[in-house]
Amino acid sequence: MEDASNSVREVILKEVPDWDSEVTVSARFKAFSGQRSDWEPRYQFWKNLIIKIVRHLGIFIIRPSVVTNVWFNQGGLVPLCIDHVLVEMYNSGDLLCSSDLIDPKSGQLTQLFHKVRHLLPLSKPAFPSEDEFIVSSVLQEKSDEVVKLISEDHWTSSCIITMSKFQVICGGPKQASVILSHLSKCGRAKYAAIRRNDLIEGVKVSLSSKTISGATSSDYDILHLTWTAEKLQLQIDMIDQLCNKSKTSALASLKSGNKVSARRQARELKLQSERREKCDVLLRRVEEVLRAIADAEDSKEVFEAIKSGTKAMKDKMITIEEVQQCLDDLDETITSQKQVEKVLGSVPPYYEDFDEDIEDELDKLMEESRNTSADGAAREHETTLGTAESLSNTLSALKLADNDVAVKEPTEASNVSKVLELAHS
Repeated sequence: MEDASNSVREVILKEVPDWDSEVTVSARFKAFSGQRSDWEPRYQFWKNLIIKIVRHLGIFIIRPSVVTNVWFNQGGLVPLCIDHVLVEMYNSGDLLCSSDLIDPKSGQLTQLFHKVRHLLPLSKPAFPSEDEFIVSSVLQEKSDEVVKLISEDHWTSSCIITMSKFQVICGGPKQASVILSHLSKCGRAKYAAIRRNDLIEGVKVSLSSKTISGATSSDYDILHLTWTAEKLQLQIDMIDQLCNKSKTSALASLKSGNKVSARRQARELKLQSERREKCDVLLRRVEEVLRAIADAEDSKEVFEAIKSGTKAMKDKMITIEEVQQCLDDLDETITSQKQVEKVLGSVPPYYEDFDEDIEDELDKLMEESRNTSADGAAREHETTLGTAESLSNTLSALKLADNDVAVKEPTEASNVSKVLELAHS
């Protein structure tokens, strides 16, 4: 909050150099009175200043209490006209409240009713009793920026992405909900969901000026595959963290002479590596299918895209059902992780044949550790030699510079002799 306040003050001092002047403070901070023409210039001043601060902070959702008591609080003195400014901004459409937004998850009939209700010449309420409002102009800019960021990863006129990725691009769930509502109202985005074992949510976005169409069966398949790829990538990242932890623990146990603990960590490292390989294989197959479909859609021939996508799924021998089955197996593996840790605590008899592989893993870890230390020492030695050699070269150059005339004179005499010989011949 303190950083935001400092940032706001920087904007204010840049836009209003005489902000701290006692003479102008009383005139700016007093309440509006009289005809609109009397306070219109001050209203435009406060409105423009609010919008500039919002842009500078990179937000589009504001709270009236924060605007009044934090942004424009000057030693306990707050503007008496800010509430009036916010009311005028709301009445003119510069501010929106949550009831003005379309729920993108609602049905088409509900959205149509919402649009018709807002098109009718009905008077707005004086000022909604809400704690958050949206700056409409900045919301439009942010929505265009989100569409531009999405288009950088896609070459087609439209695409469908997971809700989690959309939220990351928008800056959070709340911001994503508002931006999706705005894009849905403009006909540039549609909410999509697959209700199976897990709720898979996504957003279909138009990357051109055309109105987006409803999600097709192909879109839902792409959404499922994309969601699967993201889930597998998250699982791989988690396994990598566990592998690094096991590797570090095994090296520490080896250095301390605790071979029992080192073997246990090595076994866990080997099991995690096998899990990672399984996830990685499935991820590559899913990504190959997605690339094949994307390449087909890039030709802008929908029929060929669907046909090529279906052929790719058959060629790669993967189906939606197979992906789901693999995910179910993966969930079972994750659930049994705690049981694996308990098993690793005690070494059963059938691990005797497995110990040779574990010993190899431990030898590799020790070899890597020694190589790392050796490389560091070698680099240090090379640096020392390089410094000595550089110093020697510098001294040699100085000696040559002192004898420069003596060296050049014989060379010139030799050249003159050669010329005379050629002349006589």
